Parts: sequence; C-alpha cells; structure tokens
Amino acid sequence: MIADVFELSKKASKMISSMPKSTRFRVISHYDADGISAAGIMCKTLYREGFEFHVSLMRNPFTKGLERIKNEENEIIIFTDMGSGQIDTIEQLKSKVIIIDHHQFQKSKTKKNIIQINANLCGINGNYEACGSSLSYSLAKAINPNNIDLAALAIVGAIGDKQYIGGIRGYNKNILDEAIKKDVLTKYIGLKLSRGSIFNSIYYSVDPYYSSLSGNKEAILELLDKLKIDADKNCKELDEKQEKKINSFLLLTLIKNGCEKNILDTVIRDRYWSKSLQNELERFADLLDACGKGGNRGLGLSICLGDENSYNEAILLEKEYKQQILNELLNLEKNGFLEKKSFKYFYSNKSSIGGVIGGIAINYMLDNKKPLFSIVRKEDELHISCRGTQFLVANGLDLGLAMKKVALNLNGNGGGHKIAAGASIQSDKENDFLEKTDIIISKQIKIKEIT
Repeated sequence: MIADVFELSKKASKMISSMPKSTRFRVISHYDADGISAAGIMCKTLYREGFEFHVSLMRNPFTKGLERIKNEENEIIIFTDMGSGQIDTIEQLKSKVIIIDHHQFQKSKTKKNIIQINANLCGINGNYEACGSSLSYSLAKAINPNNIDLAALAIVGAIGDKQYIGGIRGYNKNILDEAIKKDVLTKYIGLKLSRGSIFNSIYYSVDPYYSSLSGNKEAILELLDKLKIDADKNCKELDEKQEKKINSFLLLTLIKNGCEKNILDTVIRDRYWSKSLQNELERFADLLDACGKGGNRGLGLSICLGDENSYNEAILLEKEYKQQILNELLNLEKNGFLEKKSFKYFYSNKSSIGGVIGGIAINYMLDNKKPLFSIVRKEDELHISCRGTQFLVANGLDLGLAMKKVALNLNGNGGGHKIAAGASIQSDKENDFLEKTDIIISKQIKIKEIT
C-alpha cells in the first residue's frame, strides 16, 4: 500500500535527521537513468539539509564495488535503485543503511540498522508502478515537503525505466498528477524529437528505432527531400503541416516493421516539460542513460544537479553513445540473432549498452514470442542482460527469477524485474548458462520441456 511507502519514508527521514550535520552520507546508486535520477534526488535533498555526501554510480556494487565499501568508514549509506536483492551482503556492513529499491527483494525482514523501502513490499508493482527515483522522491518529500520540485527527476527515472509503456500508473501517477497540478511539469502531446536538426533527430533515433532510417544518412535525406523539408531545419521550427508529415511517415515505418500497439502508443503520446530541467523528460532520461552507460556517470549526476557546462558536454557524449548503439543495431539487422528454444540472444561489445540494445531490438525489430538476451564476454566473466515484453510477462515470463536461479546455481549474481534482468557468471560456464536458462524460460512461457 502507498501508505506503507509514506510510513517507511518517515522512518528513514527520522534516521537522517538524527545524524549530526557533520555527517557525510554515502550514496550508492545504479548507473542508468533511474539510478542517476534517484541519486540526484537524494543528493539535492541532503545538500538542502546541510549534509555532505559522497556518491558512487555503479553497475553492480556487490562484487568488487562492495569490497571497497566494506573498507570505508561510513556512518550511514543510502542505496538507491538497488540493494533489495543483496540484503544478506548489505547486512555485513556495520553502518546504518537505507535501501530504496523496486527490484525483487531477497527478504522482507532486515537487521535493525537497515530500513528497506521497496515498492514490492508495499503492495506496489515495482515493474510498472514505481522506480528507484520515484521512491527516493517519497523520502525527499518526507524530509521536506518543499522538495516537490524534485518530482521532475522522479518521473525522469520512471520514463528511463520504460514505465510509461501502457501509461504512467500507480505510485508514479500520483507523483505525476501532483507535479502537473503544482505546475512543476507541463503536459503536451507529441513525438520525441531532439532540439537540433530534423536530420540529426531521425539519424540518432534509437528509441524509437526506425528500421531502414535510423543511422542511414542517404535514406533520411531522400525522405526529407520527398517531404520537401530542409534537413538542417531545427525541429522546433517545423510548422504544423511539416510535423504531421514527419509524424505520419515515422509511425507508418514502425507499423510496417510490426511494432506492437503498446509500443506504437509510446511514440506520439503525452509528454512532460520540466521548467527546472529545461527539458522534455524522455529527452533528459536519454541524456542520463548516455552519460551512465557511455562511460561518464558523474556527468549525468552533474546535470541532475543543474550544471550547465555538464549539460553541453552531455549532448556531445550522447551522439557518440547513440552511434555505438546504432552500429550494433545495424549489424544485428544485417546478421540476425542466435536462438535457443525459448529465447533469442546476441553478443555485444560492451556490457553497459548490451541491455539497451536488447530493449530496443525486442521492441522494434523482433516479434513477441521470445525474450532477448545480450551476452558480453569480459575477461573471465560473462555479463548478461535480458529483456522481455509485457505480452510475455502476462504469459508467465519472469526474467528476474530466472536470472537469480541460474546465477545462484552457477555461483554468480543475478536478478531484476520480470520484464528486464541481468546476471554475471564465470565465462567458462557459458554453455551451462544457456542450457539452464533455456529450461527455466521454457517452463515459464509454457514451451514444451526440453529433453
């Protein structure tokens, strides 16, 4: 129940306010858009209360990252967008701990020094109705009601985690409605277009991914010439007629590629403008993702904290990041995917973007019959990211549970959501991973058991 989130947030607020002003808080968060937004909310909140903080944005802190944390002398640690799946490990820490998470939890009861705010423990669906940043916002509001301006970052995180697919709902919707009512956000209907030229907006479009157009210079120039639109024209300068032409053609492209209705509904949809961030929220989420997964996590946090120079730097980084994604997507379009009985998979060059590519490919390039796995061979480890669809989840798919079971069986780490999850295992266990995962996923989505 949402009331439980409020009560837990009040409890965590009291823990924070009980700390001396000389306390330096340790904030640890995930490195995607939701994780960076959540960290940004906590850092702004702590700063406003007069506290210092030290932040780390990590892919997975529970291996090498955790060892560093164990050796630190922290009075209090706040985990955002992670932690609930690793309670046993966190309980080894001697400090006070606040966990703010929406992933599947390991257990509900913890040691007295730990407060766990997890959506799934409060009757809120962590897959679709709340995220790390929206739950962090609950704590920020419990600390000071004037932190309502941070609602923009809360919804950025939800959008970054694709929780707008099917419409923003649940706890996220409560935050969104209040933010619109209080004029923190402004709603309008439109297509996701960048601030630059219409050419660049289509060329670098990876989500949505327009097969045969995204990353294809000649095809875009041919299209714009046909529509009699100057390729260098700024998206903001398009008149209503030109905008309708572009919208219709791009939407038709997705329909021809067989995109499901719930994905099509996300292309031209309600969008939200933030005065404080000076951005449409999905565009801002894209920037954070580019910073986090493009190798400059601190830059993403800086733009959440309002640094203008960092914002300009992030725009340049985003182009490089999207080009990497485009290169892999174009290669997959050309060469296709590998396949097991219950899932498809491919090998990616970088673990930081493997899951991103998987999420795009399953929504814009594949049908809804099987989930998609990205595998990255990195030194002596395999990094696996997997993505499903709402259709598959409704038919029994639980990737988080599958990754947790297989990784545990192979002495690795794994977990996540039903629709998106990940794992890390030793590289010599790759075949075991593929076979064991195939058996579990086959049972989940009712494919006849492998013999």
